[in-house]
Amino acid sequence: MSKPSHAAGGSGGKGIDWPEIRRRLDATHETLASGGTPGSEETKEILRARARVLAQEPAQARPDEELLEFVQFMLAYERYGVETSFVREVYPLKELTPLPGVPPFVLGIINVRGKILSVLDLKKFFDLPDKGLTDLNKVIVLHTDNMEFGVLADVILGVKTISANALQPALPTHTGIREEYLRGLTPDRAVILDAQKLLTDDRMVVREEVEASSIEK
Repeated sequence: MSKPSHAAGGSGGKGIDWPEIRRRLDATHETLASGGTPGSEETKEILRARARVLAQEPAQARPDEELLEFVQFMLAYERYGVETSFVREVYPLKELTPLPGVPPFVLGIINVRGKILSVLDLKKFFDLPDKGLTDLNKVIVLHTDNMEFGVLADVILGVKTISANALQPALPTHTGIREEYLRGLTPDRAVILDAQKLLTDDRMVVREEVEASSIEK
């Protein structure tokens, strides 16, 4: 992914003299440390310089830093996320057809533009509180080369990006079967799921054959 370039020039096409700005800020710090007080004009210029530093100097990301982009959504009363590299699309839940003889966490199947996909309810799979289905429910379609299915989301919160190094270990409350599928927590406590593990787990495979004609289009 290409990164946007940042223009270093100010008004009139002149570059900002960062060393001079920093020199002024350092000089002010020394004046204050020695008990002096800068004049009003000097104070205004210092504030303007500080504003230019904060507003225009770009933060330099480390070239070797791995970024984690994920779709964030609600399950029950917690925030979860799955990496966008495993997300094909987000689709509104509609015309869900239940299946007989499948585990309780398999809600049924849906027709997404002619493709039949099973829909899994991770709340049931993780033993989380069930809020029921509403008009806000969405299906996040997860995929790899060999597997594709949808997982139910109560509400989609958007796409976020963090440093992969910022992921934190799961909390002690994240126990049971849910613990098997966690990558970690974001700094603001969103739970990042291991989509690769979900997509390669045999428990997620719906082995019931269903005719496409059984779904209303």
